[in-house]
Amino acid sequence: MDLESNYEIARTASFIRSRNFTRVALQFPDELLKDSTRVARALRDKLRSSEDNASDKDIGLYVMADTAYGSCCVDEVGASHMTADCVIHYGHTCLSPTSTLPALFVFGKAPISVSDCAENLYNQVSTCAKPVMVLFGLEYAHAIHDIKVALDIESSRSQGSTSRLELYFADVICSVMNPSENSKPSNGNVGLDDGLTANQGSGNAIGTQYSIGGLSWILAEGHTIQEYLLYWVGADNAAFANAVLTFNGCEIVRYDAAENVLVTDVSHQRRILKRRYYLVEKAKDANIIGILVGTLGVAGYLHMIHQMKELITRAGKKAYTLVMGRPNPAKLANFPECDVFIYVSCAQTALLDSKEFLAPVITPFEAMLAFSRGSQWTGAYVMEFQSLMTSFPVEVKGQLEEARFSFLQGGYVEDYDSEEIIEENGDGTLALVKATEKAPRVVDKDHQLVTKGSAKSGAEYFAAHRSYHGLDIQSNNSLPEPFLIGRTGKASGTQDFLLPKIL
Repeated sequence: MDLESNYEIARTASFIRSRNFTRVALQFPDELLKDSTRVARALRDKLRSSEDNASDKDIGLYVMADTAYGSCCVDEVGASHMTADCVIHYGHTCLSPTSTLPALFVFGKAPISVSDCAENLYNQVSTCAKPVMVLFGLEYAHAIHDIKVALDIESSRSQGSTSRLELYFADVICSVMNPSENSKPSNGNVGLDDGLTANQGSGNAIGTQYSIGGLSWILAEGHTIQEYLLYWVGADNAAFANAVLTFNGCEIVRYDAAENVLVTDVSHQRRILKRRYYLVEKAKDANIIGILVGTLGVAGYLHMIHQMKELITRAGKKAYTLVMGRPNPAKLANFPECDVFIYVSCAQTALLDSKEFLAPVITPFEAMLAFSRGSQWTGAYVMEFQSLMTSFPVEVKGQLEEARFSFLQGGYVEDYDSEEIIEENGDGTLALVKATEKAPRVVDKDHQLVTKGSAKSGAEYFAAHRSYHGLDIQSNNSLPEPFLIGRTGKASGTQDFLLPKIL
């Protein structure tokens, strides 16, 4: 597939000209960065070849790479550094709503065997007693219309008709997003086939609407998604894991377009749900919670952070907000006082394998289960935090004085009373000190506290309870200190330390 077709150069140029943008940011993921210069050159040539050269010659194109957070989200922070008017997002995307900048999404056109996919899909529909809903990765959206045509051919060979098959296709929500619409993407499926604009056999039926990973569909009244078999077209990636966890009550099969095989065993994805339930139980015993900011562009992230703070405070715990880009074990190890972290990000980057982290990393939905007294997990799982802001509001409840049973500790434990955490000084600087007095303390072999005394501030408490204090700087001595030259040579054989030298 040629470059102009795969990256939709003509559609992109038309989008830029129609809205009179003069500074355009081109966002590429790492795997597509090798094509960035060719795409920028082709797009510039297309803009200059238009009839109105006077208005197009000053358009600036800026390539963005190495995003601060997930590459599936629009990097509005990076685009603001170059004062861009819009962002052209290439490659895989979660289609999370933007906050400040309009965005055009170019999904790409991943290769797929249309005939083989249609044959597997027809066989699955013919032998399945349930209706089938087809979901797909956005990189395969270009082939959905061809798959529908191939299904008609396949059914005619079998002397059947697709009208009798209970087969439905999800729609792509949008390819253009405007922040002014406040999380409601534009209706224009620019450049997409007409087959993506309506479900087969759904018409204008009124029912329950579902959406996930940039896809949307409507089920007729009286029907639930659990009654359907989900047929996923795409790779085993974050988008597929999102679908498996969200619709964990459905039977799911996956067509691997790269290998041309139908995968029916997705148990490895369902095991993730058991792991997440364990993390929820572990988070209930946490005393200090760190809120990790995993996005600065997805609409509503600030509201969700404030909602998490309110939830944690009402649970009688202490919260700290941390902004560090993409989290990794080394970064989070700098905050050993945090018992658990809440990762506020888009749905496709929210799940972090926290086995390598010192403390668990949970999602906002899991935090609501852990810190809302009396809540129970019914099996439903919500990945997108935008849904939590309306579906799971923080309720004002009185503090329960009875103890709570901890499955991990095997007994009853008492949560902190919020009145004990709030200090007499209104700013609450010593809240952390009082909140962690009940936490496990470091003791020596004689069961004596390693540190004694009363802390005067949160920083003093950290300094007293951390085992590593950094460099020992003697601030009272202003004279130059002697220094030592370390070992020299190769790792296989180094020389001894030299004698101290005076500066």
